[in-house]
Amino acid sequence: MTTRRELPFVAAGVLPLLARTAQAQPLSGTPAQPALRYTTPIPTGVAIPATVETRFGRLNFFDGVPDASSTGLIYDNLDQQRALQAYLLGLPAVNQAANRNAILTVGPINSTVPIWERLVDSRTVELTANNNTPYTWFWIDLRSGPLVVEVPPGVLGLINDMFYTFVADVGIIGADRGQGGKYLLLPPGWSGEIPRGYEVLRPKTFQNFIGWRSFPVNGDLRPGVDAVKRFTKIYPPAQASNPPTPTFVDMSERPFNMVGPSDYRFWEMLNDVVQNEPTDASDPITLGFFASVGIVKGRPFQPDARMRRILTEAAVAGDATARALCYRARDAEARIFPDRRWRFAFQGGYKFEQLPGVTNLDARAFFFFFATGVTPAMDTRTVGEGSTYPWTAEDSSGNALDGGKTYRLRLPGPVPVRTFWSVIVYDTQTRSMLQTNQRFPSVTSQSSDVQRNPDGSVDVWFGPSPPAGRESNWVQTIQGKSWFTILRLYGPEQPWFDQSWRPGDIEVVV
Repeated sequence: MTTRRELPFVAAGVLPLLARTAQAQPLSGTPAQPALRYTTPIPTGVAIPATVETRFGRLNFFDGVPDASSTGLIYDNLDQQRALQAYLLGLPAVNQAANRNAILTVGPINSTVPIWERLVDSRTVELTANNNTPYTWFWIDLRSGPLVVEVPPGVLGLINDMFYTFVADVGIIGADRGQGGKYLLLPPGWSGEIPRGYEVLRPKTFQNFIGWRSFPVNGDLRPGVDAVKRFTKIYPPAQASNPPTPTFVDMSERPFNMVGPSDYRFWEMLNDVVQNEPTDASDPITLGFFASVGIVKGRPFQPDARMRRILTEAAVAGDATARALCYRARDAEARIFPDRRWRFAFQGGYKFEQLPGVTNLDARAFFFFFATGVTPAMDTRTVGEGSTYPWTAEDSSGNALDGGKTYRLRLPGPVPVRTFWSVIVYDTQTRSMLQTNQRFPSVTSQSSDVQRNPDGSVDVWFGPSPPAGRESNWVQTIQGKSWFTILRLYGPEQPWFDQSWRPGDIEVVV
């Protein structure tokens, strides 16, 4: 028994107060059975009335027990709620599954390396890809054992697992610091021999996404692409003395889709991930939500007609919810500046946390509906390093951007970047580059013909037709379609961090 002597930090006069406040509810009210000898007054809120009205129907109870009709309504509501949450929690895994499934159509895993040698353009349907630097983009599968990935010099890249958990940076901000390096990826639970001479990584899943970008040399893409093709290797450690050369596939100007579905197929793709990856790659709560809709590792996913209907509706509701979280965020902290419409891509950092250890569920769901790739480097806090991604889907009045109107975005000069900046326009339906008559729907400081105003500022124009004489600063939009834009700042400088530099809002001109 705890005594007052054992609690020296509690003042004696406080103990009676603690005793009073610790009681959850006073024993007051009408006894449950006043005619009986042994009864206790029942506080309000303990017992349920015989009939209650809810948003999903009227519920009837016999002394607290729901009748058959009410029980059906209650379980339908529970399953619908859990399915919606399972959808939002499942977005990262399905995002990755869609990415992987598309890449695997290009060639066999562990030996095929897609590369956008002449940049990603609007024919590639991929969540907010950029057209600034050549992408290298591939998957590895560790189910047959450890693999070595040789990373070429001069790239900026990352490794994410099947649940979109950050594994490591590679290249310029990775362990090799841009000099090129050998990374040994071990399968989950690996306890075998670990050879020396490698940077050892232990992803939680067997299948893992690896992507990096190379950089132009004096405006020329070729040197970086050639280095990727020369130095990239994927092989088991036993082949280290004579590693095979992977097959590189140029994806530029090739129609290609990596964006997943928002219908019943979503659940089939989620089930595939759960069946093929370790349970400890996720967390018990998330897996519990998946299990509540019938997705359990080692068991067949066979929903009955009722549950299939609920899951189909939940996919529609989940997609609608993700779109609201993306384009109509209600959290004021999603905004970077209190007086502007620009928003964070990573709200709560790359871990999407409200507080350390507390996930921001809305920010997490939004991001995996919206984007590809998770790394601290995309949420840089270091002046002159990494990158940052302010974005907006609204004009200065908070209205959705209309492809039939003409808008102007003013970037005050000089834009505070060590490397370069770009403005890319995306389709609000696919979250991929807007498909128009322009191969690259963007304006970037990488282009020598970008026009600057006398004060050093830059005006970027959006609309169906270019303003006269402003073609080089114009991105085409389409009547009847909405759009959004990401302002990428590579190597952001101090004025970005202290907010002494702020991009203007997107203003309607016509």
